Order: sequence, then C-alpha cells, then structure tokens
Amino acid sequence: MSNKKNEDIEMRPGGEKAPFLSHSRNVSSMSHHARREPGIAAYFDKIDHNPGASILAYCLASISMTVVNKYVVSGSSWNLNFFYLAIQSLVCTLAILLSKQAGILKNLAPFDATKAKKWFPISLLLVGMIYTGAKALQFLSVPVYTIFKNLTIIVIAYGEVLWFGGSVTPLTLLSFGLMVLSSIVAAWADIQAAIDGAHTVEASAALSTLNAGYAWMGMNVVCTSSYVLGMRKVIKKMNFKDYDTMFYNNLLTIPVLVICSLLVEDWSAENLARNFPEETRNKLMIGMVYSGLAAIFISYCSAWCIRITSSTTYSMVGALNKLPIAVSGLIFFDAPITFGSVTAIFVGFVSGLVFAWAKVRQKAQEVGVLPTSNKPMMSASAQSNRDAANS
Repeated sequence: MSNKKNEDIEMRPGGEKAPFLSHSRNVSSMSHHARREPGIAAYFDKIDHNPGASILAYCLASISMTVVNKYVVSGSSWNLNFFYLAIQSLVCTLAILLSKQAGILKNLAPFDATKAKKWFPISLLLVGMIYTGAKALQFLSVPVYTIFKNLTIIVIAYGEVLWFGGSVTPLTLLSFGLMVLSSIVAAWADIQAAIDGAHTVEASAALSTLNAGYAWMGMNVVCTSSYVLGMRKVIKKMNFKDYDTMFYNNLLTIPVLVICSLLVEDWSAENLARNFPEETRNKLMIGMVYSGLAAIFISYCSAWCIRITSSTTYSMVGALNKLPIAVSGLIFFDAPITFGSVTAIFVGFVSGLVFAWAKVRQKAQEVGVLPTSNKPMMSASAQSNRDAANS
C-alpha cells in the first residue's frame, strides 16, 4: 500500500517522476547499497586475516588433490596417465591466464621465449616427476605413497649439501632416520597384508602390483629430487616472481605430455571406453579438471598461510598435514588397516614434525633470532613448488 502511494506521489501528469524525489530515492538506494558492501567486505576481510581459515584451506586443498589423483588413476584398466597430466597442465595454465585477465594475478610477467628455452629442461624434469608420481600412486595405497614421499626430503637435503653448501643438523638426521624407519615399516606392512590376503586380489598379483609401485616410487624420488634441485639452481637466474614458475612449468609441459600421450598411449575407441566407463565418466572428467585447479588452490593457500601465520607455523602445518592425507587413503580407498600400517603412518607423522622443527631451529640459528617472525623463508612460488614435490 505504501509503495503504491509513493509511486502515485512521484509521478507527474506526463508520466515523469519528480526529479527531486527521484534523486532522493537514488541517494537512499546508494546509501543502502553502501551499507551492504562494507558488511560483505568486512566479512571476507575477516576470513582473509583468519589464521585458522588459511590453515584449513591449505590442508583441504592438498588432501583433496591427493585423493582426487588417486581416484582418477585407480581404475582397473587405467593407462592414460600422460593424457591426464596434460589435462591438468592445460587447466592450470588456462586458470592462470584467466586470473591474469580478470586482474586477480597482477604480478604475472608476459611470456618470454628466451626464459622459456632456459626453463624447458626443468619442465622436462617436472614431466618425469609427475608421471612417475602418478604411476606410483596408481599401484600403491595413499598412506604408503605419502610415507615414501618423505624419502625425497632426504635426497634433496643431501643434494643441497653437495651443490649449495647446505648442512644437516643432528636433529635433521634423527628425522631422516624416522623417515627411513617409517618407510620400511610401511613396506613390510603392505607386503605382509598382500601375503595374508588382505588385498582384494590374489597374493601373487598383489605382490607384483606392490613391486611395480615401489619401482615407480624409487624413480619418483630421483625425478623429484632432480627437479627441486635443478629448479633451485635455475630459478635465481630467471628472476621469477610468484606464479611465474607455475605458469612456465604448466605451459611448457603441455606439448611434451600431449606428444607422449599420442605416441605411447592407446587412443582406440575400445581403450577409451575402458578408461572412461559410462557409469564413472562424468566423475572422472570432473576430477581431472579439479586436479588442475587444485594446483592453483595449493599455491594460493600456501602463500595465504605464510602471510597470515608465519613460516614456522606453515612448516608445522605441512608436517601435520601428512597425517590426514594418509588417513584419507584409509577412509576413501581399500588400503588395509593393520597394526603395521598404522604404526608406519604414526612414525612418518612424527618424522615430519621433527624435520619441520629441525628446519625452524636451523633457520633461527642462521639469522640469530627466535623463530617468531612472520617473514616467509622463501617466495610463495618456490614454497608451493616444494610442497607439490613433497605432497
């Protein structure tokens, strides 16, 4: 009723609204809109400065990416890993370019062919890392895969000692010993479960699958260490900023992965039907797209966590995150739950905590201050790339 009355008052005989009343309504509308916007902005600003939200986002991003990767490659007839990784890189590259166009990524430098040529060998190492990682995850359970990834930390640490003048403290050595112990226990528990028939296939076939998984895992440790150490050597010369590394990595790997897929993998209609069964086809497609976006999420959440908390907290979160990733494999997949597997997960979890604390103490001793500064140890791009290598 009141709205109808206002409309009658505002209308002139010619059907025009009185200008002063129209202006009054516009001002009222603008003030109402202005009152709403700060409320929304304040809400998002509160989330952006919430340490718990940044930590939770980082954990969910990394856990979801591991689970989705395992789901995609776990099909009984899956053999299109190069194609899957090409889709990942393509989605990630498109997401970065769209974010730049939208103004979200303002510090992404234009493509430089000279830098691309210098970075291409690093991208080849990345192809080796992600392909062997996908194959290892295809044959191993998520807990065993997560535990064995810790061995990469040992190889990288001694590579830094040899080539970059790094050092290994006694506390770091203790963490390395725990990592090796957890890997041995995990392998023993997995093999014992296969022999005892805990797997869904026959013992001989299960052992064959595990042996293939351990072989791919060994190659992944070598490829990952080579990639991280090579990237560290080259990245200083390239003057890359945040997201530049991710952009060049994904862009340069696309043609390599596509060519490898066309040359090596079976693109017959029968094989495509086996890899993408009708009942799970849509889920697989969604998972493949999400895995590409998850790389962006992890990089952003890494930078967010470092910015809002501290490098010390971030290191500890990275170590603590190994536990829920391993547990997610027990929940979502048919990984056998035995005393040995649970013990291996716990020892691997403790080794990650000890290693994170050892690095924090070593950094504090180098700068001569207590580890309470909010200044990150490295750029977000370098940190997120190391996370991707060790997750």
